[in-house]
Amino acid sequence: MNSSDRRLGGLLVAQFFGAFNDNAWKLIVAFLAMRALAAPGEAIEEAASQRQLTIAMIVFSIPYILASLPAGLLADRVSKRSVIIGMKVLELFLMGLGTYFLWSYPGGGWLALSILGLMGLQSAIFSPAKYGILPELLPHTSLSRGNGLLEMASFLAIVTGQFAGGFLLDTTARIGADATWMAGGVLTLFALVGLVASFRVPPVPAAGAQGGLLDSVATAWKEIRSDRILGLAVLGQIYFWSIASLVGQDVIVYAKASLELSDTSSTVTVTLVSLGIGLGSMLAARLSAAKVESGLLPIGATGLSLGLFFMGIVGPEFFLTLFAMTFIGISGGLIIVPLNALLQWRSTPDRRGAVIALTNLFVLIGVVGGSVASNVLSGIGLSAREIFIGAALVTTVGTIWATSLVPEACLRLIALLMTSTFYRLKVIDRDHVPETGGVLLVPNHVSFVDGILLMASIDRPIRFLAYAQFFDYKILGPMLKMIGAIPIASSGGAKETLRSLRRAGKYLDEGEVVCIFPEGQLSRTGMTQPFQRGMERIIKGRTSPIVPVHLDRLWGSIFSRADGRYFTKLPRRLPYPVTISFGEPVPAGTPIAEIRQRVVKLGQSAWKHRCHDHRPLHDAVVVQARRHPFRMLWADSSGTKRSALSAVASAVVLARLLEEEWKDQQRVGVLLPPCVAGAAVNTAASLSGKTSVNLNYTVGPSVLASAVEQSGIKTVVTNREFLQKARVTLPEDLEPIWVEDLPAKAGVVARLSAWAAALLLPVRALEVYCGATRKVEIDDVATIIFSSGSTGEPKGVMLTHENVGSNVEALSQVFHFQSKDRLLAILPQFHSFGYLSLWFAAANAIGQVFHPNPLDLRAIGGIVESFRCTLMLATPTFLQLYQRRIPPHQFGSLRLIITGAEKLPDRVRVGFEEQFGLRPLEGYGSTECSPVIAVSTPDFRGVSLFQRGSRRGSVGQPLPGVAVKIVDPDTREPVPTGESGMLLVKGPNVMKGYLGRDDLTAEVLNDGWYVTGDIAKLDEEGFLSITDRLSRFSKIGGEMVPHGRVEETLESLVDREGSTFAVTSVTNEAKGEQLAVLHTYDEEKIPDLLQQLKESGLPNLFIPRADQFISVEEIPLLGTGKTDLKRVKQVAQEALNGH
Repeated sequence: MNSSDRRLGGLLVAQFFGAFNDNAWKLIVAFLAMRALAAPGEAIEEAASQRQLTIAMIVFSIPYILASLPAGLLADRVSKRSVIIGMKVLELFLMGLGTYFLWSYPGGGWLALSILGLMGLQSAIFSPAKYGILPELLPHTSLSRGNGLLEMASFLAIVTGQFAGGFLLDTTARIGADATWMAGGVLTLFALVGLVASFRVPPVPAAGAQGGLLDSVATAWKEIRSDRILGLAVLGQIYFWSIASLVGQDVIVYAKASLELSDTSSTVTVTLVSLGIGLGSMLAARLSAAKVESGLLPIGATGLSLGLFFMGIVGPEFFLTLFAMTFIGISGGLIIVPLNALLQWRSTPDRRGAVIALTNLFVLIGVVGGSVASNVLSGIGLSAREIFIGAALVTTVGTIWATSLVPEACLRLIALLMTSTFYRLKVIDRDHVPETGGVLLVPNHVSFVDGILLMASIDRPIRFLAYAQFFDYKILGPMLKMIGAIPIASSGGAKETLRSLRRAGKYLDEGEVVCIFPEGQLSRTGMTQPFQRGMERIIKGRTSPIVPVHLDRLWGSIFSRADGRYFTKLPRRLPYPVTISFGEPVPAGTPIAEIRQRVVKLGQSAWKHRCHDHRPLHDAVVVQARRHPFRMLWADSSGTKRSALSAVASAVVLARLLEEEWKDQQRVGVLLPPCVAGAAVNTAASLSGKTSVNLNYTVGPSVLASAVEQSGIKTVVTNREFLQKARVTLPEDLEPIWVEDLPAKAGVVARLSAWAAALLLPVRALEVYCGATRKVEIDDVATIIFSSGSTGEPKGVMLTHENVGSNVEALSQVFHFQSKDRLLAILPQFHSFGYLSLWFAAANAIGQVFHPNPLDLRAIGGIVESFRCTLMLATPTFLQLYQRRIPPHQFGSLRLIITGAEKLPDRVRVGFEEQFGLRPLEGYGSTECSPVIAVSTPDFRGVSLFQRGSRRGSVGQPLPGVAVKIVDPDTREPVPTGESGMLLVKGPNVMKGYLGRDDLTAEVLNDGWYVTGDIAKLDEEGFLSITDRLSRFSKIGGEMVPHGRVEETLESLVDREGSTFAVTSVTNEAKGEQLAVLHTYDEEKIPDLLQQLKESGLPNLFIPRADQFISVEEIPLLGTGKTDLKRVKQVAQEALNGH
């Protein structure tokens, strides 16, 4: 039970016992009257019973009608809680008086009827208070649930009360003819319980309405007439209760006459109707999902019609009748909850009681009319079954008429059906949409059902802007017209467009919700596109708030453009999960770039709601292996190949063989180059629930020893031949496990068992089979990757399954892969990008071809050609070498090259494209971010359509689920769009922390934001550009001098392949710092180069002197191809300062 339910507890109990007593007393009075009548034949009995029920209904209803209007005035002037308590006191008094009358006159008579009339008076005054208090006790998002609970309590009370009326009479009759008063005594006790419960209703202030009774009625009537939705809700209430009265009375007579049931048993049918309404009310509350859902009305009305037709055409079979009654009741519940919620929502707070009271008056007139109609129809000779058919016909006609007046209810019905079957909709912060007044929604646009899902997410009607040509489509056009969408011409010229935008603004002024998809088109890349200026035109000069909206997870559904097509692909899962997030409203003048950033930030926040569907990294490998068992997954230049299923089986074999070696270790070492064995060992570690530590074999002994010590690993899986070639010496306390010796230890049975397990076992069971001692969770650390030490002591970055998995999922969203794709995997697993690519390729069923040496140019070209690789991940340094040495035809199969780890110089980008006809796409990341933060994607081109995926000088757009923020390095305040500042990153890809270094973790993680240390800027379209690392600035003469900019300018002035310059800084006693430039350039050309540098436009402060150039044989590089900044600084310091 949530807090809203607890606030309703007292009201629900009070309502239950009040409704119980009303219905029990009504039937006691009616049955006592029926006993006094002679009933010689069926026809006479049916007519006589009908009359007595009608009399009881009229006696109850007349005081109810007379008191309804004053009750509304009272509810609007006095605290509704006080009214509720007062009426429970009156109920207790009436039940006590009724008990006395039954003791005095056991046969009932007019005294018992008078109590029934006074109960009608009490109920009339109680009703506006109980319904009117709901919006005061509950938030709007709980209004439908509150009505569902209240109706469930009411109809459960009706069920038990109607049963109790007959049961108490039968029971007291067996005791004695004068024992009828005991039935009244039971009801008096229940009235006392209801009174006690009423004191649990939370206090609420009086609405404070002014004016007399006539003013109250006139204002309520005016409000009902002026609001079309409110007026139709009132009509719906009248219609439903009129039919309910007619059918409910008809059912009892039908049960007694046609089914020949006793007083007690005859109430079973109407009891099931009431029970059905209670169940339907709870179902309605659930389907409404924290909003007022008018889409339930067509469902309920259709069900009601079908149920009545069914009752009319079946014979008097008992069980079929019970089924029909229950179905009719459930349908009624689907009607009454949204009608009550609409009545409470659309009426103003200070007149809500009067509106409800006036509605009650109309409803009671309808109820009496239904009761009288039942009596009249029975009197003219119509059977109960014929009355059911007539009611069904009237209901059908009424439903069609109402739907024609509110066509948007049909679309809401479609939306409701979609979100209850094909989609699993989760709505975040829907209360950010104001309940009243104009508001502009600005969501991202990823699928053709975005509009329908938005309709399903809030209860206010939405006016969408849609392209004019959509209105001509056979199905979509009528739907758009139904909801009053605003056509906007894509080719009608500026005047036509401006006219549509002004029309949208007019609807805002009238207090409506308007929605524009500011991207202006469906995303074809999976990225949020630039926002167009149309929304600015709509909101210009207005004060209506703007609510950013993000639709998450729709990319990949059959209605999105994922894979370059829609409709013609199978859904990935059913129901398909979708998250819709509403941001906080922002003022009308908010810059468009900031609104776009807010939408993107909502996407990042929504990512956490995917977590419950996420699985450990190896899960996707196993799933894809079973889906594509014979597709090549791993291969390497040694000739080893593994199909997908074979790859998983080999990992299982290794896990079983290593179980004893890894038994007492949570972290396990791996020292292998990119190869099939390395991939298998990492997969085995994941399946075993272990944390893999891939050691960097390109660093010196001290850095390697530091990584081993920090991680606490005791063993390392490696290869003798590799260690010898790489000239790596293992620390003395690290025990090697020779991977080449392991296959011989696995017998035939072990291999066959591994194949069977890989194919058949559930993933959790497979983990246990591989040695996992507990379930592998997504928050478990999957790997520890040590930084290269390029700027200091290496740090162990702890990356969880969720960190890496979110990066895999995001990259899978923005790149379109094909079954024939193969990835050239040359980056080692100790590199975060290399580790990511292992899982990324497997999750997308992409074959990987490993090669241990990215500098082996002849082998690289041959591998790409022979394996027909289509994808490659490489650093710019490697690309420069490939451009120089590899013939273009060997790279002919490549269609996508992603480069990162260092800045991609323009000359490399242009040169590579000229050489191979393929432009490398630059990305950006950090080990601490698993590692990808942003990436460029291929541009999308279509007829009259272009979506940019990359931009010169940028590293692309942040990945889905990743939010970035540019702040001032000193104050940490956000800087304006387009200005440079410190880059912060937030998302599920951000590391868990540094191993054993909480102090360092605290320095770079602040409220979930990772401080990258990089200087960057973000343009209005969301493209990120990296200027340099903050650590690669020198402060000279009070100015910040960026090393990267000096480097780029120098490189651009020389016509050479490869890195020629590396700029750093060293201490200077006079100036504090001075620039230093390591180079492999001709010393004699330095003076000319300096002259060109001065003419390049660089500020004088950025230009190093000739004595600050240091000639070296080669620029120090790390194993990943990045410049070894630590070593560069050491060399410069020794050369210029002598130490």
